[in-house]
Amino acid sequence: MHRSKEVIIRRMSDPVNRLPLIDALKAVAALLVLLTHFSSYGPLAAGVQAAYPLLFGWFYDYGRLAVQLFLVIAGFLAARGLAARGQALAGSPLPLIWKRYRRLVVPYLAAIGLAIVAAAIADHWMDDEATPARATLGQWLAHALLLQSILGFESLSAGVWYVAIDFQLFALMTILLWAGRIRLLAPALVLVLTTLSLFWFNRDTRLDNWALYFFGAYGLGAAAWWAADRKQLALWLGVIFSVTIAALVLDFRLRIALALGVAMLLGFGRRYGFLEKFPNIPLLPFLGQISYSLFLVHFPVLLLANGLYARFELSSPVAAMTALLLALAASIAAAGIFYRWIESPAASRRITDALAWLFDKVVEQTRKLPRFGNRLADRA
Repeated sequence: MHRSKEVIIRRMSDPVNRLPLIDALKAVAALLVLLTHFSSYGPLAAGVQAAYPLLFGWFYDYGRLAVQLFLVIAGFLAARGLAARGQALAGSPLPLIWKRYRRLVVPYLAAIGLAIVAAAIADHWMDDEATPARATLGQWLAHALLLQSILGFESLSAGVWYVAIDFQLFALMTILLWAGRIRLLAPALVLVLTTLSLFWFNRDTRLDNWALYFFGAYGLGAAAWWAADRKQLALWLGVIFSVTIAALVLDFRLRIALALGVAMLLGFGRRYGFLEKFPNIPLLPFLGQISYSLFLVHFPVLLLANGLYARFELSSPVAAMTALLLALAASIAAAGIFYRWIESPAASRRITDALAWLFDKVVEQTRKLPRFGNRLADRA
């Protein structure tokens, strides 16, 4: 049982076993998220919107749909790592959930720190609502626990709500697979909750701080993985397609239509082998690998770019586009550095080991304090 947990964790964190199509989709999604935020925050956004209204208006209106790609891919990879054959989890889900929390939170908190520093610098150069207010201890703790949206705290960086949702989705998926102790029941529970989300939860925007709202797209990704492993691929994907179309007939949502398209692409891609072979474009694997880092660090870069743009009082279309392209290039460069030193499995392991050592030292010193006090009392 313990060995099976180790296999799952190693499979989920293995950087070598990469899939080019997924890397490409993650790269495109990350760039769309960047351009959406670059079209939404600060004087630089106002400049590019005024200079190129159709292009950046489209990014502002539709770029956020790229999150659906991340949701479907996350569900697909979670099914691959947790229950590749549709089996139930044999042991407790808690070690896997804790592993996922550490995997997300170590780079996430480092990026939050960068955002706080960048906001303090940008605040001296511009007066804009895009700059977050000075962080409070409660706000920081809420972010550390991935509860900032649920508790109503202002976000310290753009897009970090997704990290909290990703963790909720993974935890919920793991619990469902553990609850379904019979082989066929585990994926059935996931598919039932997927259907409930598509027909009900995803239609209630009051739930958009909770995993239930997003589980439809996440579950479609998981279903695409399991469907591709069945002998009757067309039947299984047909069921997924029919259920989702019925939900769209009831209430059309472009985000769900996009999630369905991505899930079908991944399902057929796995079944017919082009998941591992297509596309063969050198830059995309790199961008796909650093996509989480790019997602995390682009907002601090954007704050600094906005601050400089405002400080030098730039306003021409050429200046706006030049500043945006430089900010985009700087975001990619910063993400590459961030991945190497913070997010990569080796770097993350070093950081968590150092934090564990520091925590042990603090606990050890704390335990000595009462003894020291007792010795003073004895001497008195």
